[in-house]
Amino acid sequence: MVLRLSLVVMIALCLTGCSFWGDKPRGGAYFEDDGPPAYAGPDPSSVPDAVPRIEPLSKTGNAPYRVFGVRYVPMKSAQGYQVKGIASWYGKKFHGRRTSSGETYDMYAMTAAHKTLPLPTYVQVKNLDNGVKVVLRVNDRGPFLGGRLIDLSYMAARKLGVTTSGTARVEVTAIKDHSASAPVANVSITQRNNRLVYAQAASFRLIGNAHTLRERLTHQGIARVSVSPTRIDNTLYYRVWVGPLESDLKLGEIIDQITRITGVEPHIVENN
Repeated sequence: MVLRLSLVVMIALCLTGCSFWGDKPRGGAYFEDDGPPAYAGPDPSSVPDAVPRIEPLSKTGNAPYRVFGVRYVPMKSAQGYQVKGIASWYGKKFHGRRTSSGETYDMYAMTAAHKTLPLPTYVQVKNLDNGVKVVLRVNDRGPFLGGRLIDLSYMAARKLGVTTSGTARVEVTAIKDHSASAPVANVSITQRNNRLVYAQAASFRLIGNAHTLRERLTHQGIARVSVSPTRIDNTLYYRVWVGPLESDLKLGEIIDQITRITGVEPHIVENN
């Protein structure tokens, strides 16, 4: 019964976390009310690629599952994965919803969805039409229609030049094996109670304010700045996080640096 319930929940996450495209490129058209947001977000050139790091497999999204009568078996390892295919993208319809890995989808983050790569996996995606490359973190399942290979976040699609055309020919290459069996030598990520440590610079009701602060911190030389949506009492907040931080010494340096920039000492956040 537990296994059956887990499977049903995971499929629901897949269906609500990924957009579906038709059989052919449709000139930037998107499914129902999905598509670009009213607020375009920060300049793509100011948004850094995902930073590969060794992570354990997510607790959800890595078991075999079935969608539209097709059974998918996620890979145990992404080692040596390199495949060419068609990329699509998903945007505002799924922003703030849960991904298959249990995380919250942020269309302004450098992430992607894939049917069988381990969650998470870091990949390089190259647009074969214009040569642009980005590094993304795969944390969701899909796309399931139209023979698509990978679903890009809205920001990833903007950086790759895919938002106008809707789809593009891409090459997806796993950067390295980041599964739980990967060696963890020479990696020093600050953890407390088995949770990663972040510095929360601020929390906003308006996403534009969150991205303005993210750009400000990034321009001041702070790396790994992200916007993390969270819902509290039916209200969506956008938290500006720095991290995960690599050591307790780095944590102290970041706290001092953020305090100098914003005038407010950041909160320390522990997250899975």
